[in-house]
Amino acid sequence: MKQRILIVEYDARIALMLFMRLKAANYETRLAANAVEAMSIAKRDCPDLIVLDISLPGGNGFLVAEWLRDLKETAGVPIIFMTASQKPGLREEAGEYRPAAFLEKPFDAKEL
Repeated sequence: MKQRILIVEYDARIALMLFMRLKAANYETRLAANAVEAMSIAKRDCPDLIVLDISLPGGNGFLVAEWLRDLKETAGVPIIFMTASQKPGLREEAGEYRPAAFLEKPFDAKEL
């Protein structure tokens, strides 16, 4: 069975690049462009991993991560945060959610 990955990214170019890279690596991938879509897809599909942008329309990635941690179906799903923000302390704030990784945009897709 293929591992399922949910990519939550509002920038269509980045989302497509990640989608194609992960699909080529034989992962089953889903895309969400905002917080509401992300929560709906995560609850329905129970992914094995979530790649989550911190800045999203409809709510930020930290709110999504908090909701995912509180939901029984997704409480243990690893999250990789990604962001283009240079806001001081953002990495530390993300660390409170115990992510599997933290990627700063732009990043090399091989790094993912």
